[in-house]
Amino acid sequence: MAKILLVEDNEMNRDMLKRRLTRKGYDVLIAVDGAQGVELSRSDQPDIILMDMSLPVMDGWQATREIKSYGKTNNIPVIALTAHAMAGDREKCIAAGCDDYDTKPLEFPRLLEKIETLLKKAATP
Repeated sequence: MAKILLVEDNEMNRDMLKRRLTRKGYDVLIAVDGAQGVELSRSDQPDIILMDMSLPVMDGWQATREIKSYGKTNNIPVIALTAHAMAGDREKCIAAGCDDYDTKPLEFPRLLEKIETLLKKAATP
């Protein structure tokens, strides 16, 4: 069972995603701000991180940079979750260290496909 760290400050989004991912067999950890996300990435070593980019305390951009610059967490795949769907936003997320990008409102089947693709890729030596 893969462990997913969901970093999301919106309670409705957080609850919906946690329920749906749990039903799919994933173990879901929750962080409500970027600083907590960085902390949990280090202490719990999730298999993948879903990172909202607009977060309190520390935004998703900075949290991703910190996760990707730390030796024990730099290989954890990060999927950016953002309402920003403007031209260039995907590239900004990738430049910050995210491995993929998905826009809100989330389409769960599409997000699930991205999660599964990155988990398979991470498991392949």
